[in-house]
Order: sequence, then structure tokens, then C-alpha cells
Amino acid sequence: MLLASLSRWTMSYFAAALAFLIAAEVLAVAGLGYPAAGLTEPATLILVHLVAIGWLSLAMAGALLQFVPVLVSRPLAFPHLALPALAALVAGLFLLCSGFAVLAGWFDGPLDLLPLAAATLLIGFALLGLMLLATLLSARPVGLFSRFILIGLACLAATALSGSAFAAILSGRGGWLDALSLLPDGLPFHALLGFGGWLGLIAFGTSYRLLVMFMLAPDPAPHRVRTVLVSAGLALGLGFSGLVAPLAGLQPGGAFITTALSVLALASAFYGRDILALYRTRRRKALEINMLASIPAFASLGLGIALLPVAIAAGAGEGIVAALAFLLAFGWLGGLTLAQLVKIVSFMTWLGTYASRLGRGPAPRVGDLVAMPRTGWWFLFYYAGVALGVTMLAGGFATGFRWAMLSCLVGTAGIVTELVRVRLLSEIRVGDRPPVHERPRLLLARADERSSSHADHRRVASPRA
Repeated sequence: MLLASLSRWTMSYFAAALAFLIAAEVLAVAGLGYPAAGLTEPATLILVHLVAIGWLSLAMAGALLQFVPVLVSRPLAFPHLALPALAALVAGLFLLCSGFAVLAGWFDGPLDLLPLAAATLLIGFALLGLMLLATLLSARPVGLFSRFILIGLACLAATALSGSAFAAILSGRGGWLDALSLLPDGLPFHALLGFGGWLGLIAFGTSYRLLVMFMLAPDPAPHRVRTVLVSAGLALGLGFSGLVAPLAGLQPGGAFITTALSVLALASAFYGRDILALYRTRRRKALEINMLASIPAFASLGLGIALLPVAIAAGAGEGIVAALAFLLAFGWLGGLTLAQLVKIVSFMTWLGTYASRLGRGPAPRVGDLVAMPRTGWWFLFYYAGVALGVTMLAGGFATGFRWAMLSCLVGTAGIVTELVRVRLLSEIRVGDRPPVHERPRLLLARADERSSSHADHRRVASPRA
């Protein structure tokens, strides 16, 4: 598999995503949203969408713009759409948060901001989906890991369209949608398709390939990976059925979402089995920080997805459900994303700076760009905040949750600082840094960095990297 050229705008997506994560954490520390407000109140919805769209979706989008061409050994289709997609997603999220603020009565404004936000977000996600879908389908037959992304993109479409319907209803312009029970009955399925499908399933598929590359582990057996894909696809199919059931006059009850989550938990168990096997069979025995910091994320997935359907089936209070959802969003998806960002950013920085110099002089390892053990301490702050946050949410301690989010904020800010230092080559001795005009830019790749004349993936992924 040859290394594709570096994506020009991936770093910009990452920067925007991290900015939204910090914004969400600052607002949580200030006491905005649950548990100080209800789960479905506008203040909580602002936080949820800052995390789901601003942080996790933008980070996922940026990673896919780089990863998908590598996966299929094809150039990214319509690369000029990357910046308009980013602009539309950022603008749409600002409009959405403004609409929720109007709904909360924080300032006077038109509720038409909500459908306008939905339309803008739809444009952004459509542009992103067009780039990724065209790239994936340019390689035939469609590979096993590409199918994870294709199903994830289908879940993204369902999530975005259902969110647009919710926005229309909340703005008073729902028309015939108002007669259906889309709100609040559809919210659990909307969240399942977004977090479990678009974000979760694609995280499954991409992590298989990244872990094989970064740990020098053997490829997992295709039939085992296929089991994960089929079982997760079944769960997400149930979720989609629950979402559209009101259109047929049906009202899916709590048992329906519980069943979907239970099947997804089974898929996660199969996935966890494969991830454990990759760790055990790796040839790179010394774990780097991205793989060490991913272990708590995988543990969060195992605990959260196993307990969530049980909690819903048992009629647990909203505090327990919120705590488990927080564990999955911040512990599993957020923790895994932060951990892999450290490797992805350092890897892309190294490729753009040193890969073309291989064989022509000394070059540092990828790991030399990351400050250790300092980066590990920032992850300790972050995960400690997640663990404390789960406890505080389960117990209904609003003040304690704010302290937990402060720990997450400190950890996140520290990790962001380390990522900036990686881009600036701060850990490389001044004498070993390239000339200023050859150094990486902070938020985008230079034209010469984006050329495809870099080293082969097999060489780059050697133990030296």
C-alpha cells in the first residue's frame, strides 16, 4: 500500500476540532448543560453538538481525508472541496448553537437559525461525503475496511437528515413532521446512528488499519473483522428502523433501542477481542504513547457499551445513562481520537519534513518529535477527569462534574500544546531542523509536502518510525 500525498487541510480540520473540544470543556467547567440543566434542554444540546460535530466529527473528517486515499491507494477525489466543507461545517455549527441559544431565551433572534444551520451542515457533510464516497468507490472491488466507512457515511446521512427534521420541528416549521413523534422518541436513534455509526463504526474500521501499521502487528483474520462489521451493521440497521418507524405510524419503545445497543455491544466485544489480539501479537514491543493512551479508551468502550443497554432496560435514572454516554463520548471516542492524533500529527509532520531525506542524511524517528513523558502526564489529567466525571454524573453532583471537566480541560490543553510543538519541531535540536522554508506549516501542508514522492508505507512504518 503506497503512501498517498498529504492532505492539505487535514491539520486545519484537527485545529478546528480541538478548538471546539476546548470550548465545550470550558462551557462545562462554567456549569453550562447537564447536570445543571436537563438532558434535552438547549444548554445541554449546545454542549452535545459542540462535542459531536465540532470535536469528534471534524477530527474524524480530517483523519479520513488523509486515511481513505491510503486505504484504497487512490488520490482523494475532489480535493478542492475540503475547505468549503470545513467552512460549511464550522458555520453550520455556529448557527446551530445560536439557534439553541435563542431557544433557551438567552437572546432575541429568529428560530429560523435552526433550519438554516441544518441546511448549512447538510451542505458541509454532503461535500465531505462526496469526496470520501468517490474515493472509496474508485477502487474495485470495495475492500472490507472500506465497507466500515461506507456504512458509517450512510449513518452520517441518516443522522444529518434526522437532525434537520428535528431543527425544523423546533423552529416551528416542521409542517407535517409535527404530527409524528420524531421528538423526543427519535433522539436515542439519532444519537445511536451518529455516535455508534458515523463515529463509532468508522473508528472500528480505521483503528484496525492504524494499529496494524503503528504496532507492526499482523493483519487480523478477515472473517473475524467481517463478524464485527455484520453485527455492528445489524445494530445500526435496527437503529435506523427505530428512527424511521414514526413515518410508518409505529412507535418503537425502549425495548427497541435496548436491543440495538445490545447487538452493538456484541459487535464491540468481537472488536475488543481483535484489538487485544493485535496488542498481543505486535512486533513493536515497546508501546508508544498513542498506543498506551488508547488502552483507557478501549476499556471505556468495553465498560460503557456493556452497561448502557442494561441501564436502559433496567430503567436506570438519567444520571446513570448520562454517565455511561459521557464515558463513551469522552472516554472511548474522545480518548482514542486524542491518542491517535498525537501519532497522526507527528507522523504527517515527519513525512512532510524528513521522509524525502531518507538515505541522504540523518533523520529523527517519528517518536522523537513528541515530548515524553510529559505528553503522558497530560493524558493522565484527561482520563482522570473522565473517570471523575462518570462518577459525578452517576451521583448527580453538578459541582463535582465541573471539577472533573477542569481536569479534562487541563489535559486537553496540554495535549494541544504538545501537538503544536510537534508541528514546530520543538523537540528536535535546532541544528538538526530543516531550513525555515522547508518546515511544516501549522495548519496546512505545503505544496511540496503534498507531493506523492514520499517513501513507501512499508519503509515509513518500520521500527524507526
